[in-house]
Amino acid sequence: MTNLLPDLLRAFVTDAMLILLLCTMATPKYKSKWVYVLVTVVLLMINICANFYFYLAENYTAVFYIDLIMLFVIGIARKPLFKDKIMQWCFSYLTMLNIYAAVVFLSYILCDLFPNPYYAITFLRFILFGVIAFAFRKWVSKLYRKVLEYWHIYLLPVIFLFICFLGYFFEGVIEEQLYDNSLPLILLILLGLSIYIGIIHSLKILTREYAARQENQRMQNSQKLLRQAAHSMEQRITLMAESQKKMSILNHDRRHFNNALLELLSKGNMEEMEILLSRQQKISINSPQKMYCENPATGAAIGYYAALAESNGISCNIRTEIPKEPFIDSLELSMVLSNLMENAINACALMPQGEKTLSQPYSFL
Repeated sequence: MTNLLPDLLRAFVTDAMLILLLCTMATPKYKSKWVYVLVTVVLLMINICANFYFYLAENYTAVFYIDLIMLFVIGIARKPLFKDKIMQWCFSYLTMLNIYAAVVFLSYILCDLFPNPYYAITFLRFILFGVIAFAFRKWVSKLYRKVLEYWHIYLLPVIFLFICFLGYFFEGVIEEQLYDNSLPLILLILLGLSIYIGIIHSLKILTREYAARQENQRMQNSQKLLRQAAHSMEQRITLMAESQKKMSILNHDRRHFNNALLELLSKGNMEEMEILLSRQQKISINSPQKMYCENPATGAAIGYYAALAESNGISCNIRTEIPKEPFIDSLELSMVLSNLMENAINACALMPQGEKTLSQPYSFL
């Protein structure tokens, strides 16, 4: 049993670091960490128990095959625990397998540099997996999670890289293959490193382009809002100019009316004054000035669009409860109501003839 300790320790460290690496690359779905811990422990125990028989026979080639099968099981069993889409998950999973193959090879090659090669393999795998997980979390993780598309493009080189690794690991006894093909495997690892550097650089470019598109969309939305505000302001200025013109005419007529009353009063002609006042009263009754609310700016805006609706054959039923001093800025409120009524008028204009009714019950207490 003591002779099996280095093998069992190596298996435990390798499987645990692989699962840690996969968790670092993927996005968890559940907040509770106990779910992931429980699944990890179960998978580790199953894998170590499966390897135990082959460790007794010192058949490390079979151990590698069992580990590879277990990695496929891990990839399938842990997928429901993460949010990643299927293409991103496949990329993460194949990346984990490529890292696994590279670390297995490097640990076997470099272990001879240490006094105790058996424990050195475990130590090297722990260090290599740890460095890769740390580098991914620190420099790649944010980019990796922002990109939600284009993973199918990255899958092809990753798949062929994994196939190239398997070509060396499945040709015979694994220890002999690792030592006999050390130079091709080193070159393959360097090739894989260059592939992943290119993918990471591509992720950075895609992230910048995505951020630029979002900023461009935000600027377009801001410009649209500014144009709407400018249009509303232009309409309000036109409304104020018309109101001022009408008020000026009304004041002019009122001065003439008052002067006529004073002239009749000075002459004591009460009968003519009575006739003049009666005529003015009839005019006021026939053309009443409707007040929609106590706030002047908002009432003017509602009145303008109500008149615009009536001129287009759209009947209006408007009820407002807006105080003289509303709880928001009067200009902003009038702009909002102007936009709402303009949209309602445009919608009514598209209705069949005889069905145009504009009913806008606003309530601002």
